[in-house]
Amino acid sequence: MANKEEQIGVHKGALSVLIMEQQEFTRVLQIVQQQIDAHVKALKDLGVDLQAEAKKTKKDELDDRLK
Repeated sequence: MANKEEQIGVHKGALSVLIMEQQEFTRVLQIVQQQIDAHVKALKDLGVDLQAEAKKTKKDELDDRLK
């Protein structure tokens, strides 16, 4: 069994790696959100009613579940 100092080192190392992974994941999510926002804006500019589309999609999903 590893001594206390070794265990502390392992946990600190793991936290360091996980924090870097979390930062990268956050960066990727920000890019995805920017892409979503750009597509939403483009659809709105083209006159698409996104709320009506969302309601239709939810209704279609509900109808599919009830079949």
